[in-house]
Amino acid sequence: MAYAFVANRVATPRGTRRAALLLEDGGLIRAVCGPSELPADAEIIDFGDRALLPGLVDTHVHINEPGRTEWEGFRTATRAAAAGGYTSLVDMPLNCLPETTTVAALDQKRAVAAGQCMVDWAAWGGAVADNQAHLLPLARAGVLGFKSFLIYPGCDGFAMIDREQLERAVPAIAASGLPLLVHAELAGPIDAAMATLADADWRKYSTYLASRPDEAELAAIRLMIHLCRQYRFRLHIVHLGTAQALPLLSAARAEGLPITAEACPHHLHFAAEEIVDGDTLKKCTPPIRGRANREALWQGLRERTIDLIATDHSPCPPGMKRLDEGRFDLAWGGIASLSVALPVVWSDAHRRGFALGDIARWMSSAPAALAGLSARAGALEAGREANFVVFDPEAEFVVTADALHYRHAISPYLGETLKGVVEATYLRGEPVFRGPRLAAGPGFAFPTTLRGRELRLC
Repeated sequence: MAYAFVANRVATPRGTRRAALLLEDGGLIRAVCGPSELPADAEIIDFGDRALLPGLVDTHVHINEPGRTEWEGFRTATRAAAAGGYTSLVDMPLNCLPETTTVAALDQKRAVAAGQCMVDWAAWGGAVADNQAHLLPLARAGVLGFKSFLIYPGCDGFAMIDREQLERAVPAIAASGLPLLVHAELAGPIDAAMATLADADWRKYSTYLASRPDEAELAAIRLMIHLCRQYRFRLHIVHLGTAQALPLLSAARAEGLPITAEACPHHLHFAAEEIVDGDTLKKCTPPIRGRANREALWQGLRERTIDLIATDHSPCPPGMKRLDEGRFDLAWGGIASLSVALPVVWSDAHRRGFALGDIARWMSSAPAALAGLSARAGALEAGREANFVVFDPEAEFVVTADALHYRHAISPYLGETLKGVVEATYLRGEPVFRGPRLAAGPGFAFPTTLRGRELRLC
């Protein structure tokens, strides 16, 4: 017997409309059609006025396993992802031990992930100072691309890469056809800023913001555009923090360079003027800048200079946030948001006149394209996997610790009222999360059978 999911608002590549997802064996979408076109014997689940969005794809997640499972891990990260509407995660190659810079390390990651995942996952490989010989083997082993830091990343085992080392690495990356994701900050402007802050009060957010000037990002992005022009590899700028870089990126794209960029929920939601001193839950790198910068990032999304939104889910044990001291120089720089990113983004996007189709593009189809996953994920259309989110765009809720679902329930969003509720998440036509309004009993429902798989390009 065929079965179908129906809703009044289904976000498809051809617009949002009342439609049905008709499924076939294996959890694939056979057709996206009008409800009247369904077979007479189809078993129908009708979600009414709720919206169906394609399963979200997050290409910037720090799962931290193996090696730092006390920070996070596959079981808790994928649980939070399912609760947040994500059906595919791509894990960053650092903060785990060993770092994913060799095939042997990739194999260790695969071994610990087996049987732990509620949603699908894949791996980025690392391009670091001394692993140029490992890049093509990693590509052949199935990583979706590579990540580099142009500055010290906060963990000793993942070595930053300088210009000379980059020039040795990018020919192999270009040959692989895979993207290079870059944390675009250079140390020079940061070192110069730090020299002026010797006696500064590090409880003040203004001190931390001054320590990571816009120019650190701008100089790094200029360098990467130059190398992209010279070597013609796919370049992706992660967590763009400064809107001053938008004209650089726009000009490079107009030139035909294969460059994409992402924004993160926290850079789109918070503003420096609103961060109180000592609130180290809001420390991230690059830093959250001012209101005008935030609005310019939204304009970058509107003009499609920024292609996608990824979380940079970067959890840590609560003590590493140094909340008792409130010192931004000592606190871990990362924000965890897998379970609330969709309502955070929708709350802000809806207020600025964006639509559900924009959310589907920023948080599903564009990240799927970056990671090379478009053949199976990223859109609700025939031939793709039936990965989707049941979303109530009008409902509001207050963020509480019990709704976070990742390992440590700390968040800068706690206590905020957000618009949009994830009611359920489906992976290949099967529920991997049901919220309180759709769960059989009170609270949240997760399956006992874990259905997540590793996604590879080879």
